[in-house]
Amino acid sequence: MAVNLQLAPATAGKRLGAAVIDWLPPLAVLVVTFALGLAGITRTRSGGFIIYDTASLVLFGGIGLGLTLVYLFVVMGWEARTGKTLGNVLMGIRSADNDGYAPGAGAVFLRGLIAGAGVLLMLLAAILVMVFQWFAAALFVLAPLALAGAAWAVLVVVSNTWDKNGRLRGWHDTAAKTLAFDVKTGRDPITTGGIQGPYSFAPMNLPPVQQVLSPVAGAGAPKVIDAQAVLKPAQQVPAPVAPVQTAQFHAPQQATGFYVPEPRAQQQHPDDDVDRTQVRPGSATATPVAVLRIRLDDGRDFQLDRSVLVGRNPVGQAGEQHAQLLAVDDPGRSISKTHLHLLTDGAGIWVTDRNSTNGSAVTTPDGRRTPLQPGVPAFVTPGSSVHFGDRTFYLGQA
Repeated sequence: MAVNLQLAPATAGKRLGAAVIDWLPPLAVLVVTFALGLAGITRTRSGGFIIYDTASLVLFGGIGLGLTLVYLFVVMGWEARTGKTLGNVLMGIRSADNDGYAPGAGAVFLRGLIAGAGVLLMLLAAILVMVFQWFAAALFVLAPLALAGAAWAVLVVVSNTWDKNGRLRGWHDTAAKTLAFDVKTGRDPITTGGIQGPYSFAPMNLPPVQQVLSPVAGAGAPKVIDAQAVLKPAQQVPAPVAPVQTAQFHAPQQATGFYVPEPRAQQQHPDDDVDRTQVRPGSATATPVAVLRIRLDDGRDFQLDRSVLVGRNPVGQAGEQHAQLLAVDDPGRSISKTHLHLLTDGAGIWVTDRNSTNGSAVTTPDGRRTPLQPGVPAFVTPGSSVHFGDRTFYLGQA
C-alpha cells in the first residue's frame, strides 16, 4: 500500500502512543475525583451496624464520570469527522474508514468500546461497590479489574502486530472496518481523496506537441507562439448548487511551441476585396463538452448518458423509460434496487438518493463527507466520490 498509493500504515508503537495520550486526561480526572470521594466517606455505628456516609463519593464520583463522558463525546466527534484526536495529531497518525475517508461516529464508537471493554467492566464494579457498600473489599476487587482492563486495552491497540495483511488492522479495526495511517511517513488519505487519491479520468501523460514547419510554400522565417497562451482549458459550466469542490486536473508538464510563418507580400487574389470570412450559422457557439465517466470501486468504468439509474436492479419510474440502467453487484444487499439517480449537467452530475435503505454520501477530494438527503438532488463535480450502501464510485472526465 505504501509503495503504490503513497500510504503508510500506522505502526503499533505510534498507535499505542496516541492511545496513551488520549487516555491520560480522563484517567487522571477519574483517579482524582474518586480519591477525593473515598477520602470523604465517614462511618458511624448505630444499633450494632456500621453505616457509611457516601455522599462525598457520589458527588465527586459523579463529577468525574460527567467530565469523562463530555471528554469522550468531544474526542469521538472530532475523530469521526477528521480522523484526528490529540494523540493522533501528536503521533502523526489518522483513523480512516475502508475508503480512506473520515471513519464516522459509529466506527469510532465501536473501536473505543472494544478497546475500553476492560475499563468499562472496572467502572461497573466500582458502581456496584458504592451501591452495596462493599468498601472493605473494594481494593481487592477494583485493583485487579483495573490492571486487567488496562492490559486488555493495550493488547487491543497493538493487535495489528499480528495482522498478516501488512499489519493494517487491529482487532478493533477489523470489527469497525477502519484503518490507521501514518501521515508523517506517507500521504494523508482523508485530505487527499481517500485511498485512491485525487481521481481523474483525464490523461496525465500527454505526448508533447511536435514542432513542425509551416506547409505554406515560400513561407518566411517562422516565429514561435507560446502554446500556453494558445491552449484554453475546457469550458466549465457553473453549478447552481455546489456542496462539493471541483477537482483540479493537471496540464502537460512540458510546454512546446507552434510555428507560424511571417506574412509576406503576395500577388492580388480575387478574395482580397472581401472584408471577412462569413460565419456559418451555429458554428460560432459550438463548444466541445467534456464527457463524464464514473469508475466503480471494482474497477469497472462507464461513460454516463444524460440520465442514469444506479442500483442492484434499477427500474425507472414514470418518464424514466429511457434512462441508462447501471446494475451494481452487491452480495451483501447493502444497495437498494434503485439506489441513485444521476443527471449529467455540464461540469458535473446531479445525484439524488432514491430513499434508499442504507443511504448515500458524497466525499470531496479534500476528504469532506456529506450525507445525501433522500429525494434532494446534490451537485457533484469531477474528482469526488459517491458512496451508496457499501459501494463507491468516482466521478471523472474523459
